[in-house]
Amino acid sequence: MPHIPVAKDSPGTFGLFQFRPETAVPLLELCEVLLRADNSLSRGERELIAGYVSQGNSSEFCRDGHFTIAAIQLDEGREVVRAVRAKPDDAPISAKLKALLRIAEKVRIGGRNVLDDDVDLARSAGATDVEIHDAVLIAAAFSMFNRYADGLDAIIPEDPHFHDKVAQRVVDQGYSRMARMLAERASKAGASR
Repeated sequence: MPHIPVAKDSPGTFGLFQFRPETAVPLLELCEVLLRADNSLSRGERELIAGYVSQGNSSEFCRDGHFTIAAIQLDEGREVVRAVRAKPDDAPISAKLKALLRIAEKVRIGGRNVLDDDVDLARSAGATDVEIHDAVLIAAAFSMFNRYADGLDAIIPEDPHFHDKVAQRVVDQGYSRMARMLAERASKAGASR
C-alpha cells in the first residue's frame, strides 16, 4: 500500500509522477537524455545499465521495467537480459559494457567506490569519457529512482504484461511524451486552483 494517495491503476513511478507532475517532468526529461538521446552506447545498453542498477537495489518495478525496455532494443535481448541478471561477467555483451556495468554497480553502492582502476579498465575496453560519465549518471539517477519508488511503496503491477506494454510505448514514443502529458495536467490543475 503506497504511503501517499495514488491511482490504483498507475503502478510504480507512474502513480508517483501523477501525484506530483511538477517533479515528474524534469525527471522524465533526464530519462530521455540519459536513455534515449544520441549516444555511442545504444538505447538498449543504457536501459540495461538502468535495469542492472535497479536489480542491485532490489527495486522490482524499475528492474522489470528497464530490463524489459532493454530486451526490446537489444539483439537477442531477452537472452542478454537473462544473462546479465544472472552473472554479467558471463553475459554475451562487450567487454566495454561489462566494465561499465562494474562501474555502475560501484556507483549504486556508493560513488566513492569507483576507483581509477575501474575507469582504466573501462577505457582499455574502449569506453569513452562520455560513456563512463553516462554510466555513472545512469547508476546514480536510477539509484534515486529506485529509492523514490520504494521509499513511497509504489504499487507493483498485477498484470504480468504491464511492463511489455509500457516498454513498447517507451521504445516507440520516449520518455518526453509522458513528460509533456504530465506538464499539461499540472498546468490544467494549476489553472483550476
